Amino acid sequence: MDVSHAIITRMNALCAAKGITINGLCNRAGVTQSTVHDIMASKTHSPGVATLKKLCDGLDVSIREFFNTELFDDLDQEIK
Repeated sequence: MDVSHAIITRMNALCAAKGITINGLCNRAGVTQSTVHDIMASKTHSPGVATLKKLCDGLDVSIREFFNTELFDDLDQEIK
């Protein structure tokens, strides 16, 4: 799995666990729907740290909590 898909999977899991829709997350995080759509559709392969921080704030988790999952343990090599 690559970083982009791991981020998408993690965002979906956290939204589901907290009962938040993706659109609801946009509103809570103050991130435009187009930005989140691009992330979720893999159009943005590496969202910026500031954007991820806002999304984490909207999910009420720290960046450390966001990445503290096995999803990010064995990612594919990004340099090709």
